[in-house]
Formats: sequence, C-alpha cells, structure tokens
Amino acid sequence: MPRPPLVIGHRGAPGYRPEHSRSSYDLAFAMGADAVEPDVVASRDGVLVVRHENEISGTTDVADRPEFAGRRTTKTIDGASLTGWFTEDFTWEELATLRCRERLPRIRPASASFDDRQPILRLSDLFDLVRAASIEHGRGIGIVLEIKHATYFEGIGLDLVPLVEAEVARSAAGIPLVIEAFESTVLERLRQRGVPATFIYLIEAGGRPADLVATRGADAPTYRDTVTPQGLDGLVGRVDGISVDRRVILAPNKLGRATGPTRVVADAHRRGLRVYTWTCRPENAFLVGEFRGSGGPSAFGDYEAEWGVIRDAGVDGVFVDHPDLGVAFFRG
Repeated sequence: MPRPPLVIGHRGAPGYRPEHSRSSYDLAFAMGADAVEPDVVASRDGVLVVRHENEISGTTDVADRPEFAGRRTTKTIDGASLTGWFTEDFTWEELATLRCRERLPRIRPASASFDDRQPILRLSDLFDLVRAASIEHGRGIGIVLEIKHATYFEGIGLDLVPLVEAEVARSAAGIPLVIEAFESTVLERLRQRGVPATFIYLIEAGGRPADLVATRGADAPTYRDTVTPQGLDGLVGRVDGISVDRRVILAPNKLGRATGPTRVVADAHRRGLRVYTWTCRPENAFLVGEFRGSGGPSAFGDYEAEWGVIRDAGVDGVFVDHPDLGVAFFRG
C-alpha cells in the first residue's frame, strides 16, 4: 500500500471557521491534520502577519473601522491593481486590533457566524499554537509556511527573507517545517542562507511567476512550462518539490472529464521531487464540472470522486479546507 499523503489544514479549517483565525487552527489540530498552512505578509514595522493577502478588507473588519478609513488606497501587487487596506500600511499594534472575518460568506455562512470574534495572528503566535497542540494531541504537527508577494515586499523595503529567517530561528525548533512560495527566488535565497526547512515551489494552473516577470518580462517561463519534463529537470537541486493547483493533476479527456491524473506527479517523482496539491474542497463551487451536484454552490458535490483521482495520482500531500473530511478520505 502506498503511503497516504500528508493532510494539510489549508489556513486551518476554513470550511468551518474564518481562515487563519485561532479557532480555525485549533479545529484543524483537533480534526487530525498532519500540518497547517499559514500565509504570511508583513506589517509596516516588519512583523510577519498570518493573512492570505496583504490586502485585508475581505478577511478582517478593517473597512468598518473609522479610524482607518484614510488608509484605503489603490496599489499594484504582482501586476494586478487592488483597492483596499494593506498590511504594510499598518503597524502590528494597529493590526492586532482587527478581527477575522469569513472570506466566502455566501458559500460558508456557518463560518461567517464566527466573524468579528477573534484577532488576527502573527507567525510567532502560530508557532506557539502548533507546539502546544502537538503536546495536547500527542503527535508532531507541522507547519507549511507560504510566503506571499516576496518580490513586491522587497521592492517596498520589507524584505521577507531576513524576517522569515529570524522567526524560524526564534520559534521553529522541533516543528516540522515546509516553506513554499509561488516565487522560486525567495525559496532559493532562504535555502542559501541555511534556513532548516523543506522547500516547495507552488505552481499555478496558468500564468507566470511574479519574480521572473519582474526580471525577465515576457521571456519569463510560464508555470505550465515548469511542470514539463524539461522544466522539472531545472528544479532538481533547487527545491525539494512542487505544489500544484489540482487542475494540473486532473486530466480532461475529449469530453472534458477528469478521467485520470496527468503525468506531472509521476514525472516529478522520477526526479526525486515531492508533489503536493491544492486545494481539495467539497463544495460545488470549487469542484470541476463533472463532479458538481445539485443544491447550489455551497452544497457538497461528489468530492470523493474528484479526490480519488488526486489520491490515485500518488501525491505526497493535499491541502484541505475541511480537515476531518481530508483525514477520513485520504487516510481511510
């Protein structure tokens, strides 16, 4: 029997609680997740903050805080124009006054019922939570740390590399640590500095990595180029593995149905690279077409059929929003 993949609580257990909140992580620990995945961005004073994006109007109550109304602005992040409130315009002391909100309230109204109850977290807080949870639950729980927008932050004078290096040195002892990013250069810099972690390159289903676009423009390789045999050859010795959008694994046939996995996992394994995939979610809104059912976007479709294709591909880790379902399926 092949070894079951790691079940990674994607931002905790956001199928049930607002993502990146303490209760989201506590639930993921209790549901048996092997590891949890925080995204990190930076505050103005260089604190690593656990948020999916540096624009925080969709995941906190910042838009309802009159004292911060003047911070609303428009910025270009990795080539996209965004209007809202950005972590780098706040000190940690200010960010600590904000409260978490559900990012997808129409799809996950039960989670949204927990809005405005919990403060946002720092990366140091999560290291403490994971260490305590490992003792409480009697198993080693890991962290899969995603670094967001490294090129952008470096460009505004908030280089995330020394911040991550310092936090890992302070807080990560004894915790299994994976560091991932959609930008390979930040992974290479951390690896060169001797940061003790497994390094995983995140791969989108389309587009080009922001760091390479910044230096090479239209000549930057696409993410799709990276998962060809030649592209994977170029990753050997630079990273320990890849983490792909699950659509890279779900191979459509002539009818557009995901009848089986693509060759990406096998090709990567032949080169000694680990393969994770993201994100396994049960709701119709996220499933590929053939696995959707009745009941609208928030209802569960035939997620087990979709997840079965992913399991059969032989992945080494899966990111899930509902850790209980992930543990039951991938370890069952």
